[in-house]
Amino acid sequence: MVDIKPLNDYVLLEVKKQESKTVSGIITAPSSKEKPGKGKVLKVWDWKTTPDGKLIKIDNIKEGDIVYFTKYSPEEIEIDQNKYLLIRVDNIIAKE
Repeated sequence: MVDIKPLNDYVLLEVKKQESKTVSGIITAPSSKEKPGKGKVLKVWDWKTTPDGKLIKIDNIKEGDIVYFTKYSPEEIEIDQNKYLLIRVDNIIAKE
């Protein structure tokens, strides 16, 4: 497991690769339409700071959740030759 704790309102994600498949299982070429990214939450900071300085508990996202996020929002980092994403909670748009 990754030994890092994201700060502020960041979430550490492991990227989930998305393949386009037909119902019969044939892998198709990626479409030109941009899709949201998908990842598994590895670590999450417990609090978010509002613009006026108040702390709000982050309790709707937890470790192990599979989440979807806006495509251009994450910061990519490398730890022990593995790539992960750091993303702000506000850029998570859905979860499974």
